[in-house]
Amino acid sequence: MDGRMVIRFAALIAFLAALLFAPAGTLDWPGAWVFLAEMVVGGAAVSPWLARHDPDLLRERMAGVFQKDQAPADKIFMVFVQVGFYGWLALMALDAKRWSLSHMPLWLNFVGAVLSASFFLSCWLVFRENSFAAPVVKIQRERGQRVITTGPYAIVRHPMYAGGILYFVGLPLLLGSWIGLALAPILIVALTLRIGLEERTLTQALPDRLHPARALPPHTGRLVTQTPGIKGRSSAFSDS
Repeated sequence: MDGRMVIRFAALIAFLAALLFAPAGTLDWPGAWVFLAEMVVGGAAVSPWLARHDPDLLRERMAGVFQKDQAPADKIFMVFVQVGFYGWLALMALDAKRWSLSHMPLWLNFVGAVLSASFFLSCWLVFRENSFAAPVVKIQRERGQRVITTGPYAIVRHPMYAGGILYFVGLPLLLGSWIGLALAPILIVALTLRIGLEERTLTQALPDRLHPARALPPHTGRLVTQTPGIKGRSSAFSDS
């Protein structure tokens, strides 16, 4: 990563730390420190790998969640997602520490740490196979965007979103917030809504010869693999 990317990443970590520790009213929160450490280690591992193996994808990822060619509906959607996610973090800080409403056994915190860390592995598996994994819904015609059917995409159509489900379940466990865990399904539903937006946008834009419905094995589901022989829509897209 160049200097600007490092500064932006450091600013994100500082923002997340403030978002957690300020509402919590204390720095004595091991789960929050583990969360931040996972972010730092995950970013420090994946970003240099991308810089070496796929710098175009790294630039796409660092361009942010609001971009010029992004689908207008996705811009509106991302406003609500950003506010919802950051509000979710702050609420978990209040619940787990300042208000001390939730009391979660330590073993569940460890489970949460594993689940949230697994998201970074899913991201790396996606980045390794998919050079078009932009953080926004858009068509990358200048890069020859195509449907990806290898690696994790041979199992599920949206492997990064599948990893996101583990993240949304694991993070409240790690932070020790039952309220956060109760609200996690809202974020998971938001993921499924964005899948629909993404698939509609890309189906309309991709050439017929690259239509994903003809590109994948029949057992490939959106977020989980389907049992072979069970009929369902089979499509994969290249940015999740």
